[in-house]
Amino acid sequence: MSTIPVIAIDGPSGVGKGTVARALAKKLGWNFLDSGALYRILALAARNAGVPLEQASAVAALAADLRIRFDEAGSTFLDGKDCSGELRTEAAGARASTIAVFPEVRAALLRRQRAFRESPGLVADGRDMGTVVFTDALLKVFLDASAEERARRRLIQLKEMGREATIAPLLAEIRARDERDRNRSTAPLKPAVDAEVIDTTAISADGVLQKIFDLATSRGLG
Repeated sequence: MSTIPVIAIDGPSGVGKGTVARALAKKLGWNFLDSGALYRILALAARNAGVPLEQASAVAALAADLRIRFDEAGSTFLDGKDCSGELRTEAAGARASTIAVFPEVRAALLRRQRAFRESPGLVADGRDMGTVVFTDALLKVFLDASAEERARRRLIQLKEMGREATIAPLLAEIRARDERDRNRSTAPLKPAVDAEVIDTTAISADGVLQKIFDLATSRGLG
């Protein structure tokens, strides 16, 4: 078992875990893993390669050769190309959720995820960081929020990006994704038994960050 500390932050889409996890990693001076981006990247690579997402083994086979890089500005690179914009669409999220149900895909990405565990520490966000990937994490947090609030946040985000959107389809997609993630047979979305659960519906990102930082400090991780 590695002695490098991990803080695992899990939760459904739209709770702000990516924003908070990245900020926490910067505050601590630790490494950061956006595990959801790995699934989005793999789904994008499959689409680019013409591999149907339903062909689990073929999609999983692509995982070994992915060249992925995250930078401090929040951008994600695949094969040296900034693909951040493509990964932030609702379609990208839906494709990631589609392939995430396959055990072959999850197994293929597991080693890639654990490879991000480097000194001095790692903040990892996703859906099964505390329950599967880093079960020995010294702090496990599960963020949640109502589907309506998550859809509202996504609508604001899309409008800030200059994209047209309405609340109804966003809410429907979030609910459908929740259904897939929470009821899949492999690594379903749920809090780890020893996770700290935080409802972010009425809390700002800064407020959530402070709550998690305080938890980390109380455990000697600050």
